[in-house]
Amino acid sequence: MDYLHDFHRVKGELVCEKVPVRRIVEEVGTPAYIYSYNTLVGHYRKLVEAFSAIKPLICFSVKANNNLAILNLLVKEGAGLDIVSGGELHKALKAKCPPMRIVYASVGKHREEIEESLKKGIFCFNVESPAELRAIDAAAKLQRIRARVALRVNPDVEAHTHAYITTGKKETKFGIDVKTAVGLVRDHKAYSSIEIMGIHLHIGSQITQAEPFIEAIERGSEVIKAGRGVGLEMAWINLGGGLGIIYKDETPQTPLAFAAAVLPLLQSLKVRLILEPGRFIVGNAGILVSEVLYMKPGPNKSFAIMDAGMNDLLRPALYGAYHEVVSVREPRPQNGHGLIDVVGPVCESADVLARDRKLGDVQSGELLAILGAGAYGSTMASNYNGRLRPAEVLVRGNRWAVIRRRDTLLDLTRHDVVPHKLIG
Repeated sequence: MDYLHDFHRVKGELVCEKVPVRRIVEEVGTPAYIYSYNTLVGHYRKLVEAFSAIKPLICFSVKANNNLAILNLLVKEGAGLDIVSGGELHKALKAKCPPMRIVYASVGKHREEIEESLKKGIFCFNVESPAELRAIDAAAKLQRIRARVALRVNPDVEAHTHAYITTGKKETKFGIDVKTAVGLVRDHKAYSSIEIMGIHLHIGSQITQAEPFIEAIERGSEVIKAGRGVGLEMAWINLGGGLGIIYKDETPQTPLAFAAAVLPLLQSLKVRLILEPGRFIVGNAGILVSEVLYMKPGPNKSFAIMDAGMNDLLRPALYGAYHEVVSVREPRPQNGHGLIDVVGPVCESADVLARDRKLGDVQSGELLAILGAGAYGSTMASNYNGRLRPAEVLVRGNRWAVIRRRDTLLDLTRHDVVPHKLIG
């Protein structure tokens, strides 16, 4: 399917757009994240086209990948940004995103973050609780402005995804139940510095079918109607993100199919649309390339011990996420290794990037590429075990550039302070 990514083989070698992956890592080393410009832009444009009938505001989810170069190229395409912290606000502004295209989510917004966001003039806050609504109202009063908000409604729908990335069930910490949200809009005059402009319905991540979104809209529409019943315009529905991608054998909906399913509901409600995609845009646009340090045979399987580990790509350790693993060179036939676990050097049993794979004759010094690593890869990376976070590279056509340098040893101690007055 041509909308997946721009990584392919030429004469057996893995290539990103028109650049051999091996050529890049010969210069920048491993581990390294490599992203395809065409894939990023192509996926964004497909969403714009699919929902063009209602001119959506599409805000890329910064938590999926917060590299400034990636944020900037999407902003230049017309995207807004979905942020969840003051740090992401800083990055969004550094990426030259107009404040009126910034939407602020997050369950716990600090008072200082709220104040700074109001000063910068962001488009709106997605409000997670009555207490937060009161905090934003108080901050806006002090600045003598009105704050635009969307109530994040928890519609209690099953998104059929992993429990760790399900956010629309009543058992989770996210959002406001429908009954409470209806009460807030009916009592909107109690918040004199707030403009309730609509609702937010982010129900989870890696969702492959439209039905959970449809159910969420239907349940959330009760809040829209209640607001209009007391004179609020309620012009916006924010469906969040959550569109699934292919990691293994998933069959996610295309943007056109998703739009065909939800547009009739949105048009009947006479609302405008905000989307907050992250994974859909950047997930399959990135790979993590790593070198095999050693091949270690075992009684039941072999282990490819890599120079990348769970500190570089946390998803497999965090919730058993599957990532395809391929050789950068043309794969060789099986040579006695049998099934292979692709593991990292971190001192944790959970440091397994892929289990029970048939990778052919893998040898020390070989390069393997972990696919689908563009989302929640680099942003979740850490210096655990004193390891240096990877370099990041962006490819466009036959050109490429480093967009984040690899950590140095200096970075490991940059923020540390030895208090000699306390420890001698």
